[in-house]
Amino acid sequence: MPAGAVTSEPATSSETGFPPAIRTDPNPGWMRMVLHVVYDAVWIVAIVGASPWWLWRCARDREFRRMASARLTFGLPAPPRAGERARVLIHGVSVGEVKAAGPLVGLIEGEHPELEGVISTTTLTGHALALRLYPQYTIVRFPLDPSFLVRRFLRRIAPTCVVLVELEIWPNFLRNANRLGIPVAVANGRITSESHRHYLFFRRLLPQFNRISLYCVQDERYARRFLELSREESRLVVTGNVKADALETTRREAPAELRRLLGGERAQPVLVCGSTHEPEERLLAAAWRDRVPKARLILVPRHPGRAKAICEALARRGCVPQRLTDLRAGSEAPDPSRVALVDTIGDLEGVYGLADLVFVGGSLVPHGGQNMLEPAAGGRATFYGPHVDNFRQEAELLERAGASLRLAGPEELGATLRELLDDGERRERMSRAGMEVAATQAGASRRTLEALGRWGLIPTADP
Repeated sequence: MPAGAVTSEPATSSETGFPPAIRTDPNPGWMRMVLHVVYDAVWIVAIVGASPWWLWRCARDREFRRMASARLTFGLPAPPRAGERARVLIHGVSVGEVKAAGPLVGLIEGEHPELEGVISTTTLTGHALALRLYPQYTIVRFPLDPSFLVRRFLRRIAPTCVVLVELEIWPNFLRNANRLGIPVAVANGRITSESHRHYLFFRRLLPQFNRISLYCVQDERYARRFLELSREESRLVVTGNVKADALETTRREAPAELRRLLGGERAQPVLVCGSTHEPEERLLAAAWRDRVPKARLILVPRHPGRAKAICEALARRGCVPQRLTDLRAGSEAPDPSRVALVDTIGDLEGVYGLADLVFVGGSLVPHGGQNMLEPAAGGRATFYGPHVDNFRQEAELLERAGASLRLAGPEELGATLRELLDDGERRERMSRAGMEVAATQAGASRRTLEALGRWGLIPTADP
């Protein structure tokens, strides 16, 4: 099943030769209605029960208050008026999905000026990044899933179609999209083995996957999993990984400001640890101190809100970090002998440009890993821990080419750091291989856009 090829010949009577977009409820009947009533009741109980905590958080945290208000569908734009452009809703849960959507968003903007893009996100970090990456678009929060909130959201946004980046399955959202005649597609689809098992278990209670008009998936393995859930091969197409389209396959350098504030001294090797999770910062700092203390260590936690706790934890172990926000404010002078902590959103790609060696976090703990293709495409030797279920395809591509290294566990950190930082020729080979691998993965966004047209979710570019 090569990238861009349909998994089988669609069985359809439509003139295009592809199954029509789903614009009605494929699961009618009173039993399904009862299931959704029960599901709604669970949501209402959960919201009421959690309301004291929500109110307390809202009173203390302005950003959380804005997020809560938006997910309850306050502050949405008005529906488009007659004569205004039709809207396409593109949803990415968090930072990775928001960035991955970039090339597809750009193609839609360039080739379909009659469509207005609306970007929705869920997390605080994803929303902040969307505002920075897509200033020309309307940015909204994805709603909570009670029926009345979902209906209000969809009627206010009034999209002509919805594109879910990677996967975001909410029963009421999909059901109401069907009932309002709004087709839904999955772009860059992937599903882990654990999530696949969970969805299979609950499939009979709340069937969801037959509500989606089109699955544009990353590879054959994910296609097989989606096929088992949806049972509609004619709605599956393997398009490749759109994240590769967002990557420049050249050796990128860091912006001058980051070089000044975070760069190492002359000939000092720089180790960047990106998208780290608890307790990876402590494990990495200990390995750095014990085996390569002369290197410049830069930690970039996945969630910047953890910065204070990380600083306190490292300080108790004799490593007092310098925070990027303090360096930018001028309250401290850069000291390459100390650990640097990037406590901001949106700087990771630039910080990777400082690195001689990159560790990709979320992988020493059973989180599933983060995107290791990004630093590899930028010409950086890359390594990570054993837990890469969320990015298994990317890891396997890089490892087959000799562009990255997977550790068996935290006990290998120190020796691997020393070995790779001492071997410049090996790092250079990994660097070249990473850029070559990333270059071979380009084109998924174009194939996705073409599929959206062929399956009737957006207008085709052909006359």
